[in-house]
Amino acid sequence: MGKIVNQNNESKSALFPTYARYPISLVKGQGSWLWDDQGNKYLDFMSGLAVTNLGHAPEKVKEKLKEQLDELWHVSNLFQIPNQEKAATLMTTISSGDAVFFCNSGAEANEAAIKLARRYHQKVKGTDRHEVITFNQSFHGRTLATLTATGQDKVKDGFLPLPAGFKTVPLHDLDALKAAITDQTAAIMMEMVLAEGGVLVAQAEFVKAVAELCKQEGLLLIIDEVQTGMGRTGKWFAHEHYGIEPDIFTVAKGIASGFPAGAMLGKEYLREAFTPGSHATTFGGTPLATAAIIATIETMKEDGIPERVAKMSEYLFAKLNENLKDNPFIKEIRGLGLLVGIECVEPIASIILEGQQRGLLFVNAGPNVIRLLPNLNVTEQEIDQAMSILADLIQEHTNVKTV
Repeated sequence: MGKIVNQNNESKSALFPTYARYPISLVKGQGSWLWDDQGNKYLDFMSGLAVTNLGHAPEKVKEKLKEQLDELWHVSNLFQIPNQEKAATLMTTISSGDAVFFCNSGAEANEAAIKLARRYHQKVKGTDRHEVITFNQSFHGRTLATLTATGQDKVKDGFLPLPAGFKTVPLHDLDALKAAITDQTAAIMMEMVLAEGGVLVAQAEFVKAVAELCKQEGLLLIIDEVQTGMGRTGKWFAHEHYGIEPDIFTVAKGIASGFPAGAMLGKEYLREAFTPGSHATTFGGTPLATAAIIATIETMKEDGIPERVAKMSEYLFAKLNENLKDNPFIKEIRGLGLLVGIECVEPIASIILEGQQRGLLFVNAGPNVIRLLPNLNVTEQEIDQAMSILADLIQEHTNVKTV
């Protein structure tokens, strides 16, 4: 199953080859650890790309899902869904958002944000504003609209023509941002940490200037929290570090501990833009999905996860600086919370593969940046173990380059 045979009698996957997969088949996970089908054990510093924030198979979430599996899996959003109401209330109590739209992914959440911004200006304010300004190196998804919003050309290759209504400007260039604003501009969309673009942390002064500019120009501020939200940076949401309240922000990845889910949150005054029939999704906010969301948030509140992340972040960065700061192969160590980027002077693809062979999983953020995404319950011992492996890998790589 899952294989077809070509004319040369060779086994060939029945899947489209859209992923450059590593030669590892992972079959079991618990906490910070994964096992493959050969019995090899790995320390996971990827977390499914910031998805399994509570670790693999967190007990409280698992129990909630088991209970829900015995009750009800799916009903249409044409009916009342009590779990959805409870999950939305929890989302608004931990954030500055007032209203929630549940969906299935980060891309879908960002699509909803773009649609809400346009519809607010056109249906509520009575203008024809529709353009959204984003930033170079950003990443907002792979639907046609969200890949157009993304400030990286590589995701757009071969998908022309792209939808109109998007502009991209350099991050931290306030003059370029101001010059891009016209009477057609509806919103500015940005990440607090450009995770896919190199783990670039937005400067506080710039973020506050953008927020003020939105107020002055009557624009909506959309914050993409798909990778940075749900405690990843040491706050529930990364924009809290900057003392701002966006009009709209989006969440996915860690929202349901690995169950597919996303959400778009907005301020109260945006509620009238999304009237019945204006936007919808079949699978967003199902009883199963919202059970996972509820259990994830309740667990995070009970266990003080954002506060724990802030503490563990200090420990991780201290260990990184202790082990790597003076290494000539390292250009910069940066990040926020437990979202870390290690910029190197040369490509690091081989280091990732060597790490896998030694039982440590991590990922890149561009060709030269190692990205670390441990789960939010990671222990000091696990950090020590990961840093020991990573330091050895980089030192060996440095030695080879200097010979």
